[in-house]
Amino acid sequence: MNLTFDLSAIIAVVATVMMLTRASAVHALLYLTVSLLAVSLVFFVLGAPFAAALEVIIYAGAIMVLFVFVIMMLNIGEAAAAQERIWLQPSTWIGPSTLALLLAIELGAVAVNGGIARPAGVVVSARQVGLGLVGPYMLAVEIASFLLLAGLVASFHLGRSIMRAE
Repeated sequence: MNLTFDLSAIIAVVATVMMLTRASAVHALLYLTVSLLAVSLVFFVLGAPFAAALEVIIYAGAIMVLFVFVIMMLNIGEAAAAQERIWLQPSTWIGPSTLALLLAIELGAVAVNGGIARPAGVVVSARQVGLGLVGPYMLAVEIASFLLLAGLVASFHLGRSIMRAE
């Protein structure tokens, strides 16, 4: 368990640092996806399979689709098309693919070895999580949703102002 946790944590940190240092938004999104998958594996190792599944479905799935949509919305004209061709070169995918391959090998090794020993704890059902989100944590969930909506509206207005300027 410690090796799986350590390797996943290292991959998450490396992918996050790579995401923060990329000048290209597409490159950063690739590394962010790998980072989210690594964090999901960390959750799984810590005995939270539901949180790991939510991490993959919500963040690595839905939020990344939203980010890609915003990037596509901001792409403008021929210069953007030429830049996109440069971004989609195979060299762009080497770093994220290598890190994702390490995660896949690690997950395969865990599956072959019979899984991970679960720490003693209480099993929380999806229903209990849902009741918690609309109960005592409702304010935090609503604030997070407003922040996401504000980011989406701000990116739309930014894209519109950039399109008008050119």
